[in-house]
Amino acid sequence: MKIYVFGNPLVKEDSIPLKLLPDLKKSFPKIEFIITDPNENFPPKDENNLVILDTVIGIKKPLILNLNDFDSKKNTPVSPHDYDLLFHLLLLRKLGKIRTVKIIGLPINFNRKKYLTDILILINKITGYTE
Repeated sequence: MKIYVFGNPLVKEDSIPLKLLPDLKKSFPKIEFIITDPNENFPPKDENNLVILDTVIGIKKPLILNLNDFDSKKNTPVSPHDYDLLFHLLLLRKLGKIRTVKIIGLPINFNRKKYLTDILILINKITGYTE
């Protein structure tokens, strides 16, 4: 199982997924967490069911989202932090290059103590992880 991790270490609000990686790798040693730049050949060829960890503007707690969640809320402030990623994913879906996308969305007002357990539960739910 692979989870693609997005974030910019230079932007506080956008670095949250990257800061969580040590905890996530420790909790899920069999999952491959791949730090990814949406502008560099993403997704890899033949990867058409994606799981993404990213900061999402407009949510109050960690959530599992899919592209349909963003389709139905185009006129609201809820969107992935990097709009280019959303546009790219919607285009790939329209072209039939990807089938499913599950986004583990992290709020900008992230609190590690408050939300880490929630994120672990969401990853478990998506991946069905067992040791």
